[in-house]
Amino acid sequence: MPFQAISLPHRFLIGQPWFASLPADLQARLLERTFTEDGRKGEVLLPEGASVKGWYAVLSGLVKLQSTSPEGRVSAFLGVPDGEWFGEGSTLKTEPRRYDVIALRDTTLLCLPRALFEELLASSLPFNHFLVAHLNRRLGQAMTIIEAGRMRAPEQRVALYLSRVFWQGRRKLLLSQEELGLLAGLSRQTVNRVLQTLEGQGMVSLEFGRVALLDEQALASYASRPVDQKV
Repeated sequence: MPFQAISLPHRFLIGQPWFASLPADLQARLLERTFTEDGRKGEVLLPEGASVKGWYAVLSGLVKLQSTSPEGRVSAFLGVPDGEWFGEGSTLKTEPRRYDVIALRDTTLLCLPRALFEELLASSLPFNHFLVAHLNRRLGQAMTIIEAGRMRAPEQRVALYLSRVFWQGRRKLLLSQEELGLLAGLSRQTVNRVLQTLEGQGMVSLEFGRVALLDEQALASYASRPVDQKV
């Protein structure tokens, strides 16, 4: 079958670095049993408290993972773009999901059912290597989010949420100012002001509301300055 004729979910799975090493029967079951879920911008795709069906990837679109405290305070703690997996911690545990997954734009998710996830975990060394690397990256993101939460300077918060910690391998972000504000917990007006500042210093460029990273090293240095240092 020509590559162009293969469906997007199948192309995504076949392109995973652990897929080619799997036995043919397991490859076939993965292609047959994974399924997709679609949602419109603003929709809760996977609600907090729901049972976890499996491990998810964003095929197209953008989602944020958001939690609500007992006092009703809402915190968005991670944005996941197309091509990335999320929710591995929830899949490894048997408890209900602890956060909402909300579409920031029209989105299609791919679900790898829990039973297949557990089979891969038990039988595939390449899959385990991939998962460990992925979990290590999520740990780094969690530490960055904690750091961002302690910062009072909006400039530093925005710089952190533009860093490679969150958008590995992407020099041009298909991310609107509204979406960035939702992730960083800042108003669109504040994000616009900060991005203008970062653009003036040659760290980013703005093209039709999208952000291109020009100097990742300077952006990371800017984000990591002490809180009491003038920015």
